Amino acid sequence: MQITEHIASLSEEGRLLAAAAEQAGPGASVPTCPGWQIRHLLRHTGMVHRWAAAFITEGHTAYHPDGGEPDLDGAELLAWFREGHRHLVRSLEEAPADLECWTFLPAPSPLAFWSRRQLHETTVHRVDAESALGGPLTPVSADRAADGIDELLTGFHARPKSRVRSDRPRTLRVRAVDTAVTWTVRISEDPPQALRTAGEGSAEGVDCELSGTAEGLYLALWNRLPLTAVTLRGDLAVARLWTDNSAVT
Repeated sequence: MQITEHIASLSEEGRLLAAAAEQAGPGASVPTCPGWQIRHLLRHTGMVHRWAAAFITEGHTAYHPDGGEPDLDGAELLAWFREGHRHLVRSLEEAPADLECWTFLPAPSPLAFWSRRQLHETTVHRVDAESALGGPLTPVSADRAADGIDELLTGFHARPKSRVRSDRPRTLRVRAVDTAVTWTVRISEDPPQALRTAGEGSAEGVDCELSGTAEGLYLALWNRLPLTAVTLRGDLAVARLWTDNSAVT
């Protein structure tokens, strides 16, 4: 995906999140985030939006802490969220192509990193907001979902802080049937190593396979849908190793 596509999609996802949150109300439970209510979701996501925008607009070249979550609620909290989301989108739209600032995952450029990261941050939390309504979720296109899977598997879980580990080497294959893309994830005592390939790839040595639409896999791997939302073949324990240890912090 191109940077402009990421930013345009981020703009829409934030609007959808706010609309779902407004409809659900601040006290509604968020089933995909046990213990959270809509107010917690808005405070968290709004804080992340402002934190990210600060790197873009202020050019911090090292880690900079966030400003914390506000003591706001109700209509005031919703307005605060919308303001911060608009500020983030504008910051990305107006940023120079040669933007220099801190990032925490490999990317072609800081601008590419932050537009992609905030799109998927907001998409996942938009799903959280819509889950509080109990109705259907707004679809995620196959290309965007595959991009999000790639960020999760080859980015987040390649870091030393990933808790997806196994004393016994295991292999998990993730196959998106509507994009002809497959990820092979090697799980060991070290951080997982994920390789993306075109087509189905080889099943040799695979302990477990998750297959389905890119959207279904995207949401299942982010633990926003149960494993029953995709097709599982092989050792269920390998899939549970993922679901039990893959939460990103």
